[in-house]
Amino acid sequence: MESKRQQKFSRQIQKDLSDIFQKELSGQFDGAFITITTVRMSPDLGLARIYLSFLLAKNNQLLLEEIEEKNKIIRNLLANRIRHQVRIIPQLQFFVDDTAEYAAQMTAIINALEIPPLKEGEVIEMD
Repeated sequence: MESKRQQKFSRQIQKDLSDIFQKELSGQFDGAFITITTVRMSPDLGLARIYLSFLLAKNNQLLLEEIEEKNKIIRNLLANRIRHQVRIIPQLQFFVDDTAEYAAQMTAIINALEIPPLKEGEVIEMD
């Protein structure tokens, strides 16, 4: 479980990175819309694990590799925003957040199930 300090720092990093992706790097990724879904900080605040969601992206993995190539630039832009608030600028690790895709896949599986209706007077016993 994250400490209050980690949570506060995570929210700040998420807000600042969202601004960076939407304002300063908006035209860099072939028109893809990038959302920061979650930021997890290490206990020493030296590492930020950033989970991204993509809209209008042709290939999520390719886009993630492109973001990793620009990691140094992104970290520098982040440093310019938070340098007066922190002692250490965290290293950034980017991951694809596939929660929405997983939820859609599970919904499709559940909807595809064929469950026969109960006959009148039939009771399901649970142990």
